[in-house]
Parts: sequence; C-alpha cells; structure tokens
Amino acid sequence: MKKVKRASIATISSAEFTARRDRVLRALARDGNAIGLVLAGDADASLSHAWRPNPNFEYLTGITDEPGAMLLLDPNHPVIARRTQLFLRPLNPELERWDGLRESVGAQLKDRYGIATIMRTTALARFLLESAKRAKRFACLHPLAAHNAPNSPDLTIFKESASRIPSATISDLSHILPALRAVKSTAEVACVQHAADITAIGFQAALATAKPGKTEFNVQEAVEHAYKSAGARETAYRTIAGTGFNATVLHYHANSRAIQAGELLVLDSGASFGGYAADVTRTFAVSGTFTPRQKLVYDTVLKAQLASIRACRPGATMSQVDAAARKVITAAGFADNFIHGIGHHLGLEVHDADPGSALEPGMIVTIEPGIYIQEESLGVRIEDDILITRGGAKVLTSAIPK
Repeated sequence: MKKVKRASIATISSAEFTARRDRVLRALARDGNAIGLVLAGDADASLSHAWRPNPNFEYLTGITDEPGAMLLLDPNHPVIARRTQLFLRPLNPELERWDGLRESVGAQLKDRYGIATIMRTTALARFLLESAKRAKRFACLHPLAAHNAPNSPDLTIFKESASRIPSATISDLSHILPALRAVKSTAEVACVQHAADITAIGFQAALATAKPGKTEFNVQEAVEHAYKSAGARETAYRTIAGTGFNATVLHYHANSRAIQAGELLVLDSGASFGGYAADVTRTFAVSGTFTPRQKLVYDTVLKAQLASIRACRPGATMSQVDAAARKVITAAGFADNFIHGIGHHLGLEVHDADPGSALEPGMIVTIEPGIYIQEESLGVRIEDDILITRGGAKVLTSAIPK
C-alpha cells in the first residue's frame, strides 16, 4: 500500500455559517416572513461519551459545546441585528467547576460566532413572543416526527405559542435544511476529504495488523489508534471488523473473534474531522490471496460498485445508481445476497440529511454494494465516498486500495 499523505487541515469559516443562516432567513421570508427555531438539544448526564448538538444546529452555527442552546430566525425583524438571535443557557459557576468554564456574553463571543444578538435562554419566551405577535407565522425546520414519536422540538414550542396568539399559523419548511446540507461547500468537501485521508492512514495500519493469530479487536484498535495519531478526535461511527461468518453481518460490532487463515475480513470504518464523516469499507483476504470462490464474489461486488460509481452524475437518482449495481449482482446469480441499498448521503452525519432529490454537483454519497452468503461464512462489501461533480463522480477515498 502506498504512503498516504496527510492533507492540509480544513475548517469552516464564521462567514460560511453566516451565509448558511442567511439562506435560511431568505427561505423563511419567502414563506410569509415566518419565524424559525433550531434547537441544539439537551445534554444527557453521561460521562461515557461527548455531547454533540443536533446536526441542523451545528450546520447553522458551528457551535458544538452548548447544550440547550437555541437559534431564533426572524427574517422580518425591524432590527437587522435581531433577525438572528442565539440563546445560551445561563452561566452556572458551581456546575462549571465540574464540566468546564463557559464564557460570558460579550463582544468576543459574538465575534467568534458571527452573531450580533446573543442572550440567555431565560429570555427566549419574551423575544419569541415579540416575534410571534408580529409575524403570526411559524415554520418548522427540524425533521417532522412519526405519529408514534414525540413532536419535533420546534413544533412543540410553536404549538404552545400558536395556542396563545389568535390567527397564528404553522407551516412545514422541514425540507429546507436537508436541501442545503446535501450540497456541500468547498470547505465541507475539504473536511470530508481530510477525514478520508486520515481514514486511509488507518486502513494502512489495519492491513498490517490483520493476520492469522490476531483478533478482530486488534484490527479495530490499529485503525482507530491511527486515526487519532493522524489528527482525528473520534471515529465517525463504530468500527466493524468482521471475519468469517461475522463478515456476513452488516452491523457486526463485537469485533472479538480470532482471525483465521483463509478467511476474509470486512473492515467498515471511518474517521471524523471537523464534524464531518468518512465512511469506507474494504474486504481483505487475511492470508493475502483469495480462493476461487472468494475471488468470484469479490470481483462481482467490485464490478457492481464501479458500475454504480459510473452512474453517479448530476440528474441521476440514488435508485438509478442502486439499479446499476443490482444489475451486475443479479446477472452473477447473487440477487438474494445483496440485502441493502447502494448507499447514502455523507456529511455532518454518517447517514446525512437526504433531500430525496436527484444528485447535484456538491453532493457526497457512499457507494457500497455487498454480497453476503451466511451458509458459506462469506461476506464481501466495498464502499467509497463519492463527490458528485458537473463531470460525474470523483472518488474521495481512492487512496485506499481495492
């Protein structure tokens, strides 16, 4: 495997977050100057994992350390500086001795976030009422919930507000943020590419470790340690390192089995950088060579993946991309062994916001066909991260051999 170069560090600027909020404000203005509310989400009490905000809130603010924060968007506020209002929890010096000190609201904090109006959440009710009385129109920006799930957080607040304001209405703009998030900016693409480059370094380490006598966990530890050494603070999702029968289990996570000669290893893992995910799968022959049967299955999956990548172009739908792979796999006689879809959008989330529309330049999707034959303990999956360009598909994970 060739040496993977470490990419220059990518970041999202404050100006880009401002531009994102401005695009949402314009969409709200087109909807009768409706007001929108995006919530970061409450923190849980767990010390076992880091808190992460709702991805829509993170997308619009870049803030990742303020549980309970809320963003109020009011496109017709007479004071321009109050068309975007950020509300943060009150300071709690005693709690912050445990969890970390937080900054007072002032010019420094406003400059960092690029938001001129920042208040505490204790003031939200007053300023939300002020906006609601004038606008008399709310717009839901969070994804809507199924009938057996709690209401989206903005809808819960808006229903209470609307019940107190005669003639107030609530509209559905939940499609706005998925459409924006699906088309990545140059900076976002750079973040995903950086995550992919770090992932390539991890896969180098994993391949050197995946030998008979080692365990699946040894492979997991090698790939994740390499991520952190290369600058990733965390994985994008739980690493899957399955050998033998475990390679046929799509979301296998135990990673506890000893690696045996002659088996295949399915390694599905990705680094996270700047909040953006990489998502890669490779299938390796533990002994270095495939058996004829393993080679047949592997080559079929590879041909299916390449066919789907060729189908990734502006105007194509993911169902058409899926059909390109399924045609190859079906022709080879493995139709019943390809049991999942071809892929998904990728970005702030591993399964990122999906607008349900045709592919456009700037979208990033995964392409990951697989064949799983449990009675033979034989599983193969190959996955790459694909940037849609005007000319077709660009593979962001090409540094990882297949």
